Amino acid sequence: MKSSILFFLSLMLTALSAEESPLIKAKDGSGVYGYKDTPKLPWCEWLVHDPDRPRPLKVDPGKPLVSAPAPADAIVLFDGSDLSQWTSTDWHVANSLLVADGEKSPATKQSFGSFQLHLEWKMPKDFKGPWYNKGNNGVLLHGLYEIQIFDSYHEPLYPDGQCAAVYAQTPPSVDVTLPPGEWQSFDIVFTAPVFEKDQLISPAYVTMFHNGVLVHRHQRIYGATGHKVVPHYNHKVSEGPIKLAGHGCPVAFRNIWVRPTS
Repeated sequence: MKSSILFFLSLMLTALSAEESPLIKAKDGSGVYGYKDTPKLPWCEWLVHDPDRPRPLKVDPGKPLVSAPAPADAIVLFDGSDLSQWTSTDWHVANSLLVADGEKSPATKQSFGSFQLHLEWKMPKDFKGPWYNKGNNGVLLHGLYEIQIFDSYHEPLYPDGQCAAVYAQTPPSVDVTLPPGEWQSFDIVFTAPVFEKDQLISPAYVTMFHNGVLVHRHQRIYGATGHKVVPHYNHKVSEGPIKLAGHGCPVAFRNIWVRPTS
């Protein structure tokens, strides 16, 4: 019993020290900030949240987003009217938008394997909160693998945490983030991982368009999302919900639909 308590306390102290670790700016003078006390990602030369990792080139995505209706065979998750497809949440619907202004993030009641997902979102234009909450939200595939939403138009956050990154794993190939106040879109094609007898047979993959621009092409997902930790496949599931992950910023959503592909 005593050893269990000591182990728990050591974990708590490790977590506290990690949270208190200082932000470090990139060596190239770009102003990008991140951490240098995090683990190395096993598949590349960079640390988790490494500010020295190459930052994706900024690209203008072109014309403003025009919202289109969902395909006839899609499951409409949010059309501006109600949240009947989602678990209980303290986010609210206003002016046909789902606004992330509460503490209890919503997840779909239904679970999915592989799928095509479309959603549109907008960061608040005059957000007054701290830097780490600026536009901060996320889309968790299977409730585990996070695609980041963030104000990368202004904030030079570490590349594996910027907008459209597979969080803590892979930056987008280019940065097409628009400024707060403008509607943006994610179109995600997700391939679910495959397990047999608790063994990973095939990892998850994602192909993704941000504002109509390809930012991930059959990108391997190395495991479940975590802050300042190496991803893992400890959750051995091939189906799961789609979850939105609020982080203290009232990001708005509209026109969310999904097409199961498995």
